[in-house]
Amino acid sequence: MKKLRITVNGVVYEVDVEVLQDDDVEAGAALGSPVAAALPPAVTPAAAAPAPAPAPKAPAPAAGGKTLTSPLPGVVKALKAKEGDSVKENTPLVVLEAMKMETNISSPVDGVVKEIKVQVGQNVQQGEVLVVFA
Repeated sequence: MKKLRITVNGVVYEVDVEVLQDDDVEAGAALGSPVAAALPPAVTPAAAAPAPAPAPKAPAPAAGGKTLTSPLPGVVKALKAKEGDSVKENTPLVVLEAMKMETNISSPVDGVVKEIKVQVGQNVQQGEVLVVFA
């Protein structure tokens, strides 16, 4: 076996290639021949990982409404404030887990936490209200 690296449409792959004897190459050259069909595909993505996406920022509250909504679907892992707490803008309030990564969701405004609409372990959807401010 010989390991080769190839690029297809900008994606790098590492492949294991079996070196055949001259008679095997001629016999297996036709697509669909038994020799060609017997070779297992040995394609694995290269070790280079794509750059991580930037962390989502909580959207600003809707006009007239003071709420914090989820910027992505996920599971509530922690609550960092409780009802009645005074918070400043950018204070982390909720920790969401999405795709095995934790994301702090911060307050979009200075204010007082009136109501926390979620609990630890709850699944939330993008746009769902997490916190209401007084």
